[in-house]
Amino acid sequence: MNRREILIAGGGLAASLARRRVAFAAPASGPRFLLVFLRGGYDCANVVVPVSSPFYYEARPNIAIAKPVREDPATALALDADWALAPALRPTIGSLYTAGQAAFVPFAGTDDLSRSHFETQDSIELGQPLQGSRDFRSGFLARLNGVLGDGRPIAFTDALPLCLRGRVDVPNISLRNVGKPTFDDRQAHLLKSMFEGHHLEPAVADGLELRATVAREMDTEMQDANRGAVTTKGFELEAERVGRLMRDQYRIGFLDVGGWDTHVNEGGAQGALAANVESLGRGLHVFSQTLGAEWHNTVVVVLSEFGRTFHENGNRGTDHGHGSVHWVLGGSIAGGRMAGEQVRVARSTLLQDRDYPVLNDYRGVLGGLFRRLWGLSPAQLEQVFPGAPPLDLKLI
Repeated sequence: MNRREILIAGGGLAASLARRRVAFAAPASGPRFLLVFLRGGYDCANVVVPVSSPFYYEARPNIAIAKPVREDPATALALDADWALAPALRPTIGSLYTAGQAAFVPFAGTDDLSRSHFETQDSIELGQPLQGSRDFRSGFLARLNGVLGDGRPIAFTDALPLCLRGRVDVPNISLRNVGKPTFDDRQAHLLKSMFEGHHLEPAVADGLELRATVAREMDTEMQDANRGAVTTKGFELEAERVGRLMRDQYRIGFLDVGGWDTHVNEGGAQGALAANVESLGRGLHVFSQTLGAEWHNTVVVVLSEFGRTFHENGNRGTDHGHGSVHWVLGGSIAGGRMAGEQVRVARSTLLQDRDYPVLNDYRGVLGGLFRRLWGLSPAQLEQVFPGAPPLDLKLI
């Protein structure tokens, strides 16, 4: 059995296979990066709202979010003269924006026009040019890790995501069943005995230790939440665990969140999308607080495979689109603003009379952030994102 086969057979043991002797060693204070992938194509126009566009309200008669009203928390929070933030994010991402710790990049995304969830997700995670052959064994975060030498990467996912596939084994920890150890004591003893005397015995032991540690800490967190505090759940609880691991052990992280394919009954200021966004915002806010002082060394980027149609459909939802809005969060970013190339939101500026155009390529956006965050050279950036010049949005 090789290391990846043990991951499949052991239900998560690979969390320590690549970090056998240093899994619990805290990295020195320094740059950290977390990519949050919203799988399903989130409707950015009902999150970062183009309130100065009359066409937005024409195109969305049932699901549009009302313009900002001063001192009214039920309406959007003004970001600048043209954009506002959904009310569900006012107390979380809105507070980060006001503090200069959040920025938004509209008209962002990939040139992939397939509007296929899987194809576009794959193309984004690979980070390779759309033209020519693709290497599905080489994701862009794996290449970044290679350029850095050892960026201490981890994926908070059930299986290793495409963007972290590369020459080096990367640990992944599922957040789906965290709080329950994969194996009880009897099962762990049997598994250890299977590998007794084998060269992988230390790796298996470390994997079991990590799972048990995660389970114990999650149980403690749930007990603490019962002491009169607000109960954390869902993404918020996961985000606290992610924050502790990113603070204490890892420097590059990947997390994906599903539930963004809103074809039917999407809602406006309230409804299905607003509930998802509110939970996501709380989770990210918890993550920022959990990092403590390391929040000032951390950059978080939230993106999705594509945006959605600008017009609402007949089911009061939205369909697969193209351009999106990326979020950039961090304790030391030059936030509190909209960044990147923009265009007036009107019917005449839509792509194919239906979607936001892509004016800020995601590879350029991320490449510019990586250059600033780690001081990467042009040659190093070319390894991470071949053929994609970095965009300096002056966010770092």
